[in-house]
Amino acid sequence: MTLDIFLSRYLLTVHGLVVAFGLIVYVAVARALPQRRDPPAAIAWVVALALLPYVAIPLYLMFGSRKLRMRDAPPPALPLVESAADEAEAASLWARRLGRAMGLAPAATYGALRVHADGREARAVLLELIAGARTSLDICTFILARDGLGDEMAAALRARAEQGVKVRLLVDGIGAWLGGKLDLKALRGSGVEVVKFVPPFRSILRGRANLRNHRKMVVADADRFWCGGRNLAAEYFEGDPAKRDGESLRNHAWHDLSFDLRGELAARACEQFEKDWAYATRTALVAPCPPTPHTIAAAEAPLAQLVPSGPEQVDDTVQSLLLSGCFMARRRILAVTPYFIPDATLLMALTLAARRGVRVDLVVPRRSNHRLADVARHRPLRDLAAAGGCIWFEPWMQHAKAIVIDDQLALAGSANLDLRSLFLNYELMVAFYEPADVRRFAEWIEKERAGAVRFEPKEPGLLRDLSEGLLLWLAFQL
Repeated sequence: MTLDIFLSRYLLTVHGLVVAFGLIVYVAVARALPQRRDPPAAIAWVVALALLPYVAIPLYLMFGSRKLRMRDAPPPALPLVESAADEAEAASLWARRLGRAMGLAPAATYGALRVHADGREARAVLLELIAGARTSLDICTFILARDGLGDEMAAALRARAEQGVKVRLLVDGIGAWLGGKLDLKALRGSGVEVVKFVPPFRSILRGRANLRNHRKMVVADADRFWCGGRNLAAEYFEGDPAKRDGESLRNHAWHDLSFDLRGELAARACEQFEKDWAYATRTALVAPCPPTPHTIAAAEAPLAQLVPSGPEQVDDTVQSLLLSGCFMARRRILAVTPYFIPDATLLMALTLAARRGVRVDLVVPRRSNHRLADVARHRPLRDLAAAGGCIWFEPWMQHAKAIVIDDQLALAGSANLDLRSLFLNYELMVAFYEPADVRRFAEWIEKERAGAVRFEPKEPGLLRDLSEGLLLWLAFQL
C-alpha cells in the first residue's frame, strides 16, 4: 500500500468519525434538552455538521443552545378555571388561560398607565421614576450607551445609590459592548450593583453565547414599573443633535414605544428581575418582592399579565400568544415592529387571518438599522400582502414593538416579530386585557401609521429571490 493511498484512507476514516461525532452530539443535545428547533434551522445545523464539521461542531457547542432551564425556576403552573365578570373580560379570557397554562404568573392589577407619546416624555418619566425611588431601584437593559442619554441615566443611578437607595443594574453582555465601554468603576464606586448578563467570552464553553437578554424594564420600590422597547441610548429617546450625520440613522431620534404604571403588576416585574439577577449572578433566588404599598382594589383595577419569553421558559410564550391571537381575532390585527422575519407558522397564522376577512395592518420602517433584516423581510411581506394584509412603510426608524388583537389584547414590550426575538432572546412583553387600554395602544400605532406609505409588492428577480431565501434560512441563527 502506497503512502498516498494509506493517508487518503486514514484521513477519510478520521473525517467520517468527526462527522459522526458532530451528528451524535446534535442528536444527543436535541433529545436531552427541550430545543424544539425551527425545521429550517435544524436542517442548517445538520448540513453544516455533515459538510463542515471542523467549523460547525465548535460553533454548535458555543451557539447551538436554544432552551435552558433557569436555576430555581418554579415548575409550570396548572391552568386556572376562571369565570368572566362581563363580556369584555370574557373576550380576553382565552389569553389569560393560555398564559397560566404556560406557567406564567397570573394576571395582576395595575393603575396609572401612561403610554408615552414620544422620547421626550419617556425620558422625563424615567428620570422621575428614578428620582422618586425610596428603597430599591432595579434596571434591566440590553444597552446602556456612553452618550448623552446613557451618561445622564448613569449619573442619576449613581446619585440615588449615594443617597442610600439599593440600585441594581443588569445589562446584557453583548449590549454592554455595543453601547461603548461602561464606566463600571464609577458606577460600583457609587454603590450601584452592576452585573453583565451572560458575558460572551465567559459563556462560550457553556453554549450560551448566542442567548441575549433583550428585556427592558425599570422597577422602583416594587411599585412603579417602566417598560417598552427603548434601550438606554440617545437614539431611542430624543437623539443626539450635536452628532447627527446626514442620512445615517445613528444619533437621530428613533420612534419607539414605552409605558409606565404602578400597582401589583410592578411587583410581578420585580419578581422577574429577581429571577434574572439570580441567574446572572449564579446565586439562589431570594424571597418574592414585598407587597406594593399602593395596591389598587381588585374590583376597580384593570388586569395585565407579564409575559417573559426566552430560554428559561418551557414554551415559546410570546409566539404562542401571537398564534392564538391570530386565530381568535375577529375584526383586526394591528402590529408595529422594526424587523419582520416571522417563522412559517406565524406567517401562516397572519395570512389565514387576512384571508378570512380580518384586517391585518403591519407598520414597519422603510429602512431599519439592520440592512440584512430589510432584505430578508420582503418575502414574508409579499406573502402577507398577497393574502390581503396591509403593510405600511414609515419614513423614520421605527423601533416600537406592539401587537393589538381587536379590543381583547395588546402586547407591548421588547420582542420584535423576528426569529431571534421569538425563539432565542430573553424578552419581556406585557399583555393588557382592559379594552380601554388596548385601544390606547391601538391609537398610538395608528398615529404612527398616519405618516406611512403602503407597501406595494413587486415580483423579485432571480438573484434577489435567492438572496432573500438564503437570509431567511440563516436568520434563525443570526
